[in-house]
Amino acid sequence: MSAKQSTKPLITIVGAGNLASALAAALRGAGYRIDQIVSRESAVSLRRSRRLAGEVGAAAVVAARARIRAEIVWFCVPDGAIAHAAASLTGVADWQGKIALHSSGALTSDELAALRKRGAAVASVHPLMTFVRGSRPSLVGVSFAIEGDPKAVRTARAIVLRLGGQPFAIGKRQKEAYHAWGMFASPLLTALLAAGERVAGAAGINRKSAREKMLPILGQTLSNYARLGAAASFSGPIARGDAATVGKHLKVLLEVPELREIYVALARAAVGDLPAKNRSALRRLLSRAE
Repeated sequence: MSAKQSTKPLITIVGAGNLASALAAALRGAGYRIDQIVSRESAVSLRRSRRLAGEVGAAAVVAARARIRAEIVWFCVPDGAIAHAAASLTGVADWQGKIALHSSGALTSDELAALRKRGAAVASVHPLMTFVRGSRPSLVGVSFAIEGDPKAVRTARAIVLRLGGQPFAIGKRQKEAYHAWGMFASPLLTALLAAGERVAGAAGINRKSAREKMLPILGQTLSNYARLGAAASFSGPIARGDAATVGKHLKVLLEVPELREIYVALARAAVGDLPAKNRSALRRLLSRAE
């Protein structure tokens, strides 16, 4: 073990999905030693945990036979499984003085209450990032929302900083709104892009071609947003106050009413939140389209 690793606490990760894989690799790269990858006994879970354990130099164990010695245990399991996973591990370690973390965006540190009762300090530590199969994003520069017991929060902040992330505090009452914000930033944005592909179909352009053709304008839009902010990045007929063109869009989208609803909702949001000329006419037009 290197001196760099020996100064850092030992970590066990519960779960071996997309987030766990990215986190384990990042922790290993930052000099942390991953002791165990704990999984369920299903064949799929075991296969994933063994693959991840081999990658980061850890042992793969099933929850029923785990014996946890790590100072930090990080739960990377689906939201609905966190409390159960924590409760199932209450007897596999002396939790007094340990740190237990989970990475749910919507749920608070109270999901780990069973371990808090055994003496662990607990916190929720959620990276504002998307994790999908086939892609392992870097955590450098990623914001992490943290809340929980003071000792666990301090430990989590230190880890996030060593990963190159940006920790920030979030209140328990704000977790659900925070997670809804995250939905807008990635999953619902992806849904919007998929809807755009369907609209392209009405113009005779297939999905694959539509995705390729959209990439330059998407890239420039995100670049503008990052540099200038939303208001200065807004363009198109609503920004110009061109109600006639918006009306034509609404007419052609009558053939795909569910996509028309998305258009109307986003157009109303744009008229309300972004610079737009001819607001009264646009609002009347969109009101009639509902």
